[in-house]
Amino acid sequence: MIPVSCGEIADVVGGELTGVDPAAVVDGAVVIDSRAAGPGGLFVALPGERVDGHDYVGTATEAGVTVSLTTRAVDGSPCIVVGDAQKALGDLARLVVSRLPGLTVIGLTGSSGKTSTKDLIAQLIRPYGETVSPEGSFNNEIGHPLTALQATATTKFLVAEMGARHMGDITYLCGITPPKVGLVLNVGTSHIGEFGSQDNIAVAKGELIEAVVPGGSAVLNADDHRVAGMRSRTREKVLTFGEAPDADVRAEGVKLDGEGRPAFALHIGDFSGDVQLQFVGEHYVSNALGAATVAYAVGLTPEQIAEGLASATPVSAARMEVTERADGVTVINDAFNANPDSVRAALKALVAIGRARGARTWAVLGEMLELGDTSAEEHDAIGRLVVRLDVNRLLVVGAGAKPIHLGASLEGSWGNESAFVDTIGEALELLRSELRAGDVVLVKSSKAAKLRSLADALLEDMQ
Repeated sequence: MIPVSCGEIADVVGGELTGVDPAAVVDGAVVIDSRAAGPGGLFVALPGERVDGHDYVGTATEAGVTVSLTTRAVDGSPCIVVGDAQKALGDLARLVVSRLPGLTVIGLTGSSGKTSTKDLIAQLIRPYGETVSPEGSFNNEIGHPLTALQATATTKFLVAEMGARHMGDITYLCGITPPKVGLVLNVGTSHIGEFGSQDNIAVAKGELIEAVVPGGSAVLNADDHRVAGMRSRTREKVLTFGEAPDADVRAEGVKLDGEGRPAFALHIGDFSGDVQLQFVGEHYVSNALGAATVAYAVGLTPEQIAEGLASATPVSAARMEVTERADGVTVINDAFNANPDSVRAALKALVAIGRARGARTWAVLGEMLELGDTSAEEHDAIGRLVVRLDVNRLLVVGAGAKPIHLGASLEGSWGNESAFVDTIGEALELLRSELRAGDVVLVKSSKAAKLRSLADALLEDMQ
């Protein structure tokens, strides 16, 4: 973090200094885990599901932090006491970003593909300026300010992924990091149980476009009518991407290779060049185009963008992560999270890989969460799609996902083509007994369904 005195921090967060000199400076890392605390840093004591951060303030003090941000004084430790530590964290991040006039903030949101696209953007622009980009999916009211606080006086780009569960969430995050470039990838059905409809989701995602600062650029998906309709929500420059013929950054002739990786002709203005992605799944074309348009908005040339896309590789784990075991079984680990759109995309990639290899395909699917009243219908539709795509075997895990199995059965699956089990242990037992060399296995579910542990176990079997 850039150097800021404790007195300045207390002023901006509305806190009270206890046991600390106002002139003492924080110039180290801001952390919420005392194990990561270090000299000159700041520890934020947040309540957790199992522990209270205040129990670790002493540990952070011993590790050398200048001060801790707390909601009560802690004996023997320098503290800034506030009413709401989470809000204070955001206020501090807002202060730091405001003191970095040379920083270009890139904000992005969407119902699916945010983290993969964030990783792509960072890989494209990092060679052209110091870039801060969160690891994994740090896109909420805690992870977002922690990411922003990593920026320093030499940082040129901050890539800020923004998630939303409620109206106003993205507006709040944009208040911390006002975006020079705002990208909306898509409007799907993720969190529809919270928002009630896709139109409401579009309203929430469009908060990012409304927050683009004067002189900035809004980047919109021309292939998604709800996203394209956000054009009216800004007076700033609008750039579009997609396969639509009028998109500013466009893909033509999309094809998948034998590993399920897309190739296409990239068009930007008068430029045209062939790009072969290193990512699995046709849905990565849209992610790549969104990232390319952001890179174009911040000044990269079409040639630099095409070169960067071709060399970019997957970064975040459990997102269409393909591993071939020593016994010839291929595991596609996409178990970080799931919604109907991302499951459909993953299934199509599975089928493409299986077809290219002449391999037997398995879809191991768990529950998709936060779908509200549409949950049963959406799960049923996925089961029917599995049959229509001619996936060879379907294994459904967990009671919440059972409508996938029922939908497949009603669509025409019979015998052991589709199976349902209650637990991950039962699923693992079935897979271990029936997988054979050459099989391709997709593991996909919402994070809370914990199928990532199943994918990890399948991969451990090769060791």
